[in-house]
Amino acid sequence: MEHSQMKKHQNMSRRSFIKTTATGLIATASVSAVKSSMAQNNRLGIGVIGCGGRGTHLSQVVKHLQDNDKTVQFKAFCDIYRPRLDKLADIYGGKKYMDYRELLNDKEVDVVIIATPDHHHARQTIEAVKAGKHVYCEKPMTHWTQWELAKQMTEAVKQSDCVFQIGTQAMSDSVWKQMKELVEQGKIGQPVHVECGYFRLGDWGERGMPIDDPNAKPGPDLNWDAFLEDAPKREFDVSRFFRWRMYADYAGGMSTDLYPHILTPVVYTIGVHMPKIVVGIGGKLRYEEREIPDTFDMLINYDNKTDLALLGTQANEYQGTSLRGQNRVPVIRGWEGTLTINEEDIVFWPAKALKTQNPEKIPIQKGENLTDYLRSFIDCCIRKDKNTLSPIDMAFEVQTTLIMGMLSWKNSKMYTYEDGKGPVAL
Repeated sequence: MEHSQMKKHQNMSRRSFIKTTATGLIATASVSAVKSSMAQNNRLGIGVIGCGGRGTHLSQVVKHLQDNDKTVQFKAFCDIYRPRLDKLADIYGGKKYMDYRELLNDKEVDVVIIATPDHHHARQTIEAVKAGKHVYCEKPMTHWTQWELAKQMTEAVKQSDCVFQIGTQAMSDSVWKQMKELVEQGKIGQPVHVECGYFRLGDWGERGMPIDDPNAKPGPDLNWDAFLEDAPKREFDVSRFFRWRMYADYAGGMSTDLYPHILTPVVYTIGVHMPKIVVGIGGKLRYEEREIPDTFDMLINYDNKTDLALLGTQANEYQGTSLRGQNRVPVIRGWEGTLTINEEDIVFWPAKALKTQNPEKIPIQKGENLTDYLRSFIDCCIRKDKNTLSPIDMAFEVQTTLIMGMLSWKNSKMYTYEDGKGPVAL
């Protein structure tokens, strides 16, 4: 789940102008295609599962689509904590459920948005596609211990007629498609080395995940057993319930909570799939209260051809000279040259780059935008096109890689991927 926002600059560039204004604009061509495919002005019924911070933010975007594109309409909301459920459902209007399976049985719901803790994503997605619902699932795909469930989730989506998109909204940025085309055209030759990462400041404690009610207790308005699901059974703890991203039972920290946002577009750009070798190192180097690393680095090898260094910390948000949200600008080195990004341009350097040279610059056509990302997903749902911006196969490959990194860190071993077996320690 993404919590970062772009920093404002005094001198707004053309690219930042696009990012700032895109939310309020309707992509004419896309909307026209959507509207033309709508039969008798029908709208897709939306059900939101998980009414916390991310569910609330996504609901704001859905409201924009409901009011402007006229393609969707809120039908239902679900949360295991009634105060959050009541708050969101009362704002946007819709039926209220405390059990997601009841929402999935609602015939007015065509599409579900899953914005629950990591360890709920797989089962809720599997149940949703079995019920014939299209799914927008927040990243990560699963909890870091759930590789088998990730595999089952992938198979369930592929066997269904339902559309699926994972919540890596960076894929709405045209830069990745543009860079992918350059790589495929041989602009940099064989990709050999990639640097990317994610840097932010914050531990997901009180500032990042506030405790709604310090006196909250399990009961008819808070279903603690439903929260735990298949996680280790524990006595109720108000911090675990409201600040679940700090705990290893429910989240993976830097690796699975943040790295999908940068690893997904990078592997898409260079065209790699399952890794050959993954090594993960890290630890709690600043925030002692949490159970998971606040600093985490991964080295990934693909087919003995490309090495990828994925670096990050939550102890310092400095990202270098080229700011782009809190994702570190990738540097993609190939035999013949290098691709990177400088604000509003893709930048190409030859492999033997001299300080006196001027790099080639290629304008980026369109910036990242969550509204466009959800709009594209809804368009695919209407057309029943499973080729979304972040489809299930790519989500599974990225999640497998990140799971391997977590296992490597936890067990102090290198991991490889074997077909039919999954992550295997070396």
